Amino acid sequence: MSLFYVYMQLGFGHIIDYQAFDHILFIITLTAVYLLADWKKVLILVTAFTIGHTATLALSTLNIVSIDSELVEFLIPLTIFITAIANIFEKKADFSSQLHNFKYLTALIFGLIHGLGFSNYLKSLLGMEQSLVKPLLAFNLGLEIGQIVIVLIILVASSIAVKLIHIKKREWTLVLSGAGLGVSIMLMLERLF
Repeated sequence: MSLFYVYMQLGFGHIIDYQAFDHILFIITLTAVYLLADWKKVLILVTAFTIGHTATLALSTLNIVSIDSELVEFLIPLTIFITAIANIFEKKADFSSQLHNFKYLTALIFGLIHGLGFSNYLKSLLGMEQSLVKPLLAFNLGLEIGQIVIVLIILVASSIAVKLIHIKKREWTLVLSGAGLGVSIMLMLERLF
C-alpha cells in the first residue's frame, strides 16, 4: 500500500469519524438549506471550504502559521453557530447571487479555521516524514472525499424529506440548523469553561 493511499485513508477516516462530529456538524449546517438539485451550488460551497482548510492545514503543518489550539477549538463551533443562525434568519427559498457569493466567502474563511483544527492531528501523524507535500495532499484529498460523502448523504436525506415525505423545506432547514445551533452552543460553552 502506497504512502499516498495511507494518508488519503487517514484524511477520509478523520472526517467520517464520529469523534470529528464538530466538522461533520458544520458540513450538515452548511448544506442544510440545499436539496440534491442544488448540487452545483453546494459543490462550489464545499470547494471554497476546502480551499480554506487546505491553506491553513498546509501553513500550520509546515509551521508557518501557529494559533493557540484552545482558540481554534472554540472558533470551530462558533462557525457552526454563525452558519446555523444565518440559515434560520434566511427565509427566502432562493438566494440572491450576492448572498451566494457571501456564503462562498464565509465558507472559505470558516475553512481556514477548520484547517487549523485538522492541523494538530496531521502534525502528529507526519512525525518524521521526509517530504510533507505528498502526505499533505493525500490527507486533504481524503478529507475532501469524506466531505463529499457527507454532503451527498445530507442532500439525499433533505431531498427525500422535502420531496417524498413532504416536509416543508423551511421546516427541514430549521431542524438541521436548530440541531447545529444547539450543539454548537454546548460545544462553545464546554470549550470556553
